[in-house]
Amino acid sequence: MAEGVTGEKIWLDGGLVDWEDANVHILTHTLHYGLGVFEGIRCYKGDDGRSAIFQLHAHVRRLFASAHINMLEIPYSEDQVRQAILEILPANHLDEGYIRPLVFIGSGAMGLNPGKNPIRVAVMGWAWGAYLGDEGVQNGIRAKISTFARHHVNAKMTKGKTCGDYVNSILAKREALLDGYDEAIMLDTSGLVSEATGENLFLVRGDRLYTPPLPTVLDGITRNAIVQIARDKGIEVMEAQLTRDELYIADEIFLTGTAAEVTPVREVDHRTIGSGTRGPITKLLQTAFFDVVNGRDSKYERWLSYL
Repeated sequence: MAEGVTGEKIWLDGGLVDWEDANVHILTHTLHYGLGVFEGIRCYKGDDGRSAIFQLHAHVRRLFASAHINMLEIPYSEDQVRQAILEILPANHLDEGYIRPLVFIGSGAMGLNPGKNPIRVAVMGWAWGAYLGDEGVQNGIRAKISTFARHHVNAKMTKGKTCGDYVNSILAKREALLDGYDEAIMLDTSGLVSEATGENLFLVRGDRLYTPPLPTVLDGITRNAIVQIARDKGIEVMEAQLTRDELYIADEIFLTGTAAEVTPVREVDHRTIGSGTRGPITKLLQTAFFDVVNGRDSKYERWLSYL
């Protein structure tokens, strides 16, 4: 998906620089050891022509929380980072797109102790469509249970959105694609359903909505929004431990995330889920979500930060 990503400006260490000049030294510590944190944020152009970032404040709070978990002291305030995020799409002449803040350790000392290496911050933005494809958003994707387990909570703390953690996701994603699927669903080290490679998971059974509890999953911002929207619509939402065979017999399954938005799953491990199409509750919540991010539902306008 990232092939061909380009633009005009990147915010790097306090100011905008030309895209081609936003470079780092080959001895950048994070490049070697993976200790850095990031966010994925979307901006939508609403029906009224205005552009709004979805859940900007929540994303920046999580970025700083991830840095704190990993003992990275960001040399800018939350307000400064928010302002950089608000500036990046207009600087690239985009009225909607994907935004990637990144906190990383610069060059200097090598080895596992980065010492006094500088903590650097970048904010990038580019045009990006449906992560799992427009067809997937409409009709659902095919997923497989990965042979790779999700991180144990005490092997790598799961509440930080940490760069190196995503090697686990890359391995699972590549395996799924090579096996002819669109996405992988990962189990935790106890064998219970955790999440997909970059998305939280929801399961519909009867008139209830279930999602795995937080210990081994990222505290997803889109996940939390969907929980709130569902409850506001009178749908009971439960955090529950789920086994892989409960996925097979679910009425509906869908994934949520900034990149994936709300994407139905029509098949898991060659088992058709429900009717094999986007189910009614998935469609209801998907429609409600896109109404929110496109400014069509004033009830949730607090989640939007206009450019």
